[in-house]
Amino acid sequence: MDPVRHFKISIGVLLLLLTVGTCGYMTIEGWSLLDALYMTVITLGTVGFREVHDLSHVGKMFTMMLIFFGVGVIGYIVGSLAQIMFEGQFQRILGRKKVEKAIAALDGHYIICGFGRIGSLICKEFAAKPLPFVVVEKDTDMIAQMEKDGNGYLFLPGDATIDDVLLKAGIKKAKGLISVVTSDTENVYITLTARGLNPDLFILARAGEEGSEIKLKRAGANKVVSPYLIGGSRMAQAILRPTVVDFIEIATGREHLELQMEEILIPMHSGFIGETLASSGFRKETGVIIVGVKKQSGRMVFNPESHTKIEAHDTLIVLGEPAAIQKLDQLVRCDGCAEEMIKKHRKKDE
Repeated sequence: MDPVRHFKISIGVLLLLLTVGTCGYMTIEGWSLLDALYMTVITLGTVGFREVHDLSHVGKMFTMMLIFFGVGVIGYIVGSLAQIMFEGQFQRILGRKKVEKAIAALDGHYIICGFGRIGSLICKEFAAKPLPFVVVEKDTDMIAQMEKDGNGYLFLPGDATIDDVLLKAGIKKAKGLISVVTSDTENVYITLTARGLNPDLFILARAGEEGSEIKLKRAGANKVVSPYLIGGSRMAQAILRPTVVDFIEIATGREHLELQMEEILIPMHSGFIGETLASSGFRKETGVIIVGVKKQSGRMVFNPESHTKIEAHDTLIVLGEPAAIQKLDQLVRCDGCAEEMIKKHRKKDE
């Protein structure tokens, strides 16, 4: 058991003894509340003061029982306190409070339920992006591993199927939830709980067994991924289309810095809304290749033509160097950058 929990339990037992002792003296000896409480405190504390009043035979027996139990409980409290101090529990408690405060301050973050093999890889990718996230994990060994690694991930010990745990993780303000625990049953429960707490939340769930995908979608998951299905397909493609697989790995892997594939959202305030891909000058100014455009309706336009119009909430799927992609992302968010670029590239097109 956790030493802190030991200490809390022993304090609770001590308070119970104080209550029993006070009530006992009031009942047996007929003393006032203050006299009974005082006698109980000096008895449990074994300080050796004389009795407040002369004790009856029953009172003496009761006092001996209080001393016996009191010495044991106080010794237990001292031992628990020493264990907390020696094992650095105070620092851990203070650190936990700081983490909980940081979690409470999150907004528009992601909640990752489960820190297994898949969950740890997701955390690594999110941290590299970086994206704000918090991990919910109930396995004590996994929690100890996260503390030992010192990677700085925000985590919350607890069961993600419980409402209070997800509320502490900030589900009301979260942008999305990813459920990747090993049990499909738990993933369904987590999805149901999360959907009930936040109807607008994007939920991505892991499916391990055949048929679980339908259940997870019924429970409220927006998207379901089967790691085994994807892994098997990827291995087959590595034999059937090795060059294509190599290209995808280069474009989507974080370890390859020379070329990356990324998605960029066109915000509502962007000055490029209403322009075409040609008049926007995205390709000429940054050097990125626009592979596709996902419309707000969900329709995907692959290999868009130069006259394709840019609309609010469009998602550009681009391919290029990381610096070029970052430049394009800054341009679409910049309030005063669009007008000059549009004028320059309109003249060229004419």
